[in-house]
Order: sequence, then structure tokens, then C-alpha cells
Amino acid sequence: MQSIYSMHQHQSDNLDKEEKFIFQSIENTQNLYLLLLSALIEIKKKEEEYIDLASKKHLATKEERNPNLKFVNNKILVLLAESEALETALDDNDINNWKLNDDIILSLIDTIKESELYKDYMSNAKSSFDDDKYFIVNLYTEVIAPSDRLYDYLEDYKLTWVDDLPGINTLIVKQLKQLKSESDTLIVPKVYKDSDDKEFVKNLFRKTVLNEVELSKEYIDKTPNWDVERIAEIDTIILKMAICELLKFPSIPTKVTINEYLEIAKEYSTPKSSIFINGILDNLVKEFSRDGKLNKAGRGLL
Repeated sequence: MQSIYSMHQHQSDNLDKEEKFIFQSIENTQNLYLLLLSALIEIKKKEEEYIDLASKKHLATKEERNPNLKFVNNKILVLLAESEALETALDDNDINNWKLNDDIILSLIDTIKESELYKDYMSNAKSSFDDDKYFIVNLYTEVIAPSDRLYDYLEDYKLTWVDDLPGINTLIVKQLKQLKSESDTLIVPKVYKDSDDKEFVKNLFRKTVLNEVELSKEYIDKTPNWDVERIAEIDTIILKMAICELLKFPSIPTKVTINEYLEIAKEYSTPKSSIFINGILDNLVKEFSRDGKLNKAGRGLL
């Protein structure tokens, strides 16, 4: 969607260039995922270093000589730090940003220690695996993910990450919640499920761009209460992609397509867009079904 919008804005017709950009952006989302997970590991490491140095000071306080190790021994942080799959993925993708920008990590640690969430956690001497897990989930959701300092760094480092950030944060929280015990293994997701998945991205992009005029004709007279010229451009792109998927991808269930593009509209367009797009797609699906244009293969795909 963003690539098609970019083509419109720059009046470009270079499909190969935009296609390359799409695949680079998709692959970069895994780097964002790895970078954010590695932040948790680096936070643990930096705090361990601080505790060690503080305990060796000539005039170390009682608390520094006998520090509370509950945070650095958090079972989720330990699991992440010891994950071979995560370590391999970080090495393979050359993710070492925090070693070069440890000021971000130190800033996050300061913010974490100032939070009531951290203070409450550290004041309780005992904790189960689930206690540790939900502390990290809440810490990530309430302290780390909303950090302006982290957001600014990510935006400066790679602008396209700003759009990917909500989805990646959701994925990380979901994965953390799914961990059941200290023996669990973190599964680093692949960029594509298989070669078909990557081919789908390419085909959807090309079929939408190459058939834009044809696709726009499908909804142009279905907007009696809307001035076609004033429909948000992003909405027209969402509609074209959805119609393309409905008509030219028989293996994708109709409901999946509609729900997917309604979510995209909620995320990227105006507040009323999802209502507008839902109404158009609902009428089109009825029309396509009546005219025999909705040829879905397999059971339950309508």
C-alpha cells in the first residue's frame, strides 16, 4: 500500500524499483523485531555491569555490596539472553545497534527504575515464572514501547520503521505472553512463511498497479454519498488492493480479505474510512457473487 501511494505521489511507473523497495522494507521489519528484543537483553547486561561496578567501589554502600538481583535474574530476561535462536538471528543480521548507542539503553534503564511498576516488582522478594513474564510484558508495554527516546532513535535510523512499529510491538508482546516455562524456546519468526508468501506480495503489488483503472471502475459508481474526487487517496488504494485480492486471488477467503483491509484502513486512514470501505466492499461482494465474478477455490472461502 505504501509503495503504491509513493508511486502516485512521485508519479513513478518504475515497478521494479518499487518492488525492490517493498521487499527491502519487509525484510527490515525483522531487523526491527530483533533490535527491540535485543534491547531487553542489553538492558539486563547494562544493569548487571552497573551492579558489578557499584559493588566494587571503595566506599560501596550496604545496598551496593548486597544488591537486589531480582531484575537481572528475571526468568524472561534470562531466557532471552540465553536463546540460541535469537543470538544466531542477531549475528546473522548484524544487529549491534545498542553497543554503538548504549545511551538509549541507559536512558531506558533510568525510566524503568523510576516507574512504579519496577518498584513494586523489586519490593516483592518472591516471584513465579508468570510473575516475571507479566512484569516484562507490562514493562515493555507501559515503559519501553512508549519511550520517546527510543521512538526518535528508530525514526532517525530507518524512517519506514515508524509504520512497522505497532505491529512489531504487538508481535513481541504476543510472543512473550506465549512463553510457559523457563525451558521454553523463543521462536524467531521467518520473514516469509514460504516462497508462495513472497510471491503473493509481488503479485498483489503488480496486479493492483497494472489494473488500477479497471479496479477503480468497480467502486466508482458505488459511492453515491461521497464525492469521488474527495475520497482520500489512501482509501482508493486500499479499495483497489482489496478488490484485486477478491477478484484475482481465488485461494484467499473473502472474509479474510475484508477484515484485513478494514484493519489497514483503521490504522492508516481517516476515522470514517473503515465504515466507508466496509460499505463499499460489502456491496461489491454481493454484486461479485451474483454476477459469478467471485470465484473462490476450496471450501469455506466465501
